[in-house]
Amino acid sequence: MNVVPKDHPESWTAFIAVIQLGTLISILIYFSKDIINITSEFLRDNIRLKLKYSEQSLYSRLGWMIVIGTIPIVIIGLGFKDIIEGALTKNLYVISSSLIIFAIILAIAERVAEHKRDIKELTIKDSFIVGIAQSFALIPGASRSGTTITGGLFVGLKRSDAARFSFLLSIPAVFASGLLELYSALKYIDVSMMINFVVATGASAVSGYIAIDFLIKYLKKHSTFLFVYYRIALGLLILILLITNSINS
Repeated sequence: MNVVPKDHPESWTAFIAVIQLGTLISILIYFSKDIINITSEFLRDNIRLKLKYSEQSLYSRLGWMIVIGTIPIVIIGLGFKDIIEGALTKNLYVISSSLIIFAIILAIAERVAEHKRDIKELTIKDSFIVGIAQSFALIPGASRSGTTITGGLFVGLKRSDAARFSFLLSIPAVFASGLLELYSALKYIDVSMMINFVVATGASAVSGYIAIDFLIKYLKKHSTFLFVYYRIALGLLILILLITNSINS
């Protein structure tokens, strides 16, 4: 049995969003110390102590930055939900073009970025800019971590710090998206599909943890050009297959 019905592109989007909960699990585990500190200090500084933003701890300010950075994707995601979940979701011309275009933008960011700032130097303005970058991940073929890391590089973050903030920023969006799409996908799920969802989510959690660990460590010593080359090569390959009618869009 197919994982999702072929005549319902929105169900494919739902499936992808739901298994992102597995990725969320990996993020929660990998960054558990940061998440606990952000949550506890945000509540302490804002609810109990009622401190001004400038007087709050780094973790509390990070909490605000995650909130502010999440606003763009919420507005765009809700405003363009029908388009995002429509036929463009699986249009290979859109996906291949997106792979190439966002790879080029990442390459530009890599070249012009200062790579000097760490996460403690982030500002509210910076977090909003990275949040806008995250909203581009709604485009098929774009990568959430790729777009947010690109945004982080443009505001001058070191590569590994851009990746770290990227994953922390993704938590509210992935959580909300996963729950919303799970509700929307219930009509397409039977017993056999539920097994597929569970297995896919578990695999996503394990592979996600490994990928996060690799990416953070890799970006401490290397540039992002490996991912630029990969995305361009994959995008070109898909375009060639489409042009030669080896695959259908």
